[in-house]
Amino acid sequence: MLAYMQMVHETLRLWDFVDIFIVAVVLYRVYMLLKNTRAASLVKGLIVLILATLLSNWLELHVVNWLLQKSMTVLLVALPVVFQPELRRALEHLGRGRFFSKHVLDEAEVENILNALSSAVFSMAKHKIGALVVIERETGLSDYIETGIKLDALITSEFLINIFIPNTPLHDGAVILRGNRVAAAGCLLPLTEQRALSKELGTRHRAAIGLSEQTDALILVVSEETGTVSLASGGHLRRELTGEDIKKTLRPVMNSNNVNWKDAAKATFANWRRTK
Repeated sequence: MLAYMQMVHETLRLWDFVDIFIVAVVLYRVYMLLKNTRAASLVKGLIVLILATLLSNWLELHVVNWLLQKSMTVLLVALPVVFQPELRRALEHLGRGRFFSKHVLDEAEVENILNALSSAVFSMAKHKIGALVVIERETGLSDYIETGIKLDALITSEFLINIFIPNTPLHDGAVILRGNRVAAAGCLLPLTEQRALSKELGTRHRAAIGLSEQTDALILVVSEETGTVSLASGGHLRRELTGEDIKKTLRPVMNSNNVNWKDAAKATFANWRRTK
């Protein structure tokens, strides 16, 4: 064993580490594209099927193994159809040059977004206009964006207010923010199944909690009845927030989203050179 490890150590080159790093980054990006989407459950089912096939072969369960192998053959043909939305999304990201990276916000952009959000949210709260604003983080929200109307517009307080004006086409549903853009409006969110919630909480609050249970997104809610501003995160709801509360909570989160794979690669290479 020691001789084998020594042989591996002697044959490893710098490009082997680069090779491994590239594969790891690609797999991570694929994972982030699939995480918390409908495809994630299908991938888990596929993994279970593969493990069952290997186990049946090891236990020499010939009939079971034959059936599982035939099922795998059918699945290989069906996969492009089943994963068509995810494959299309991955190719779109690759074509736009966004498969390995994302838009990095500078401090000025973060402050502009925070000011726009705070101004819009409390203007709507003052006039008791119901609103639901989702801030995407690491978990992709493409499945939910597809349920609404895609916009891809810059975030401004006037634009956000205009979306939620009652009786306008997009007011009923959630707005999803991605980076410094309004990705979509009128989006449908999953409702929480928590039964211990206050009866005062309406559909917007339950949708905000429901999405925060399934993803790492932050969701701002403006109550149409009371004008109260709330923030849902990790399945919990903070109520009666002020403008300063929102900025203090969102600023570190939006700054932490600015780390991308290029920065990680530079840091890794710098650390490797220091250890040489």
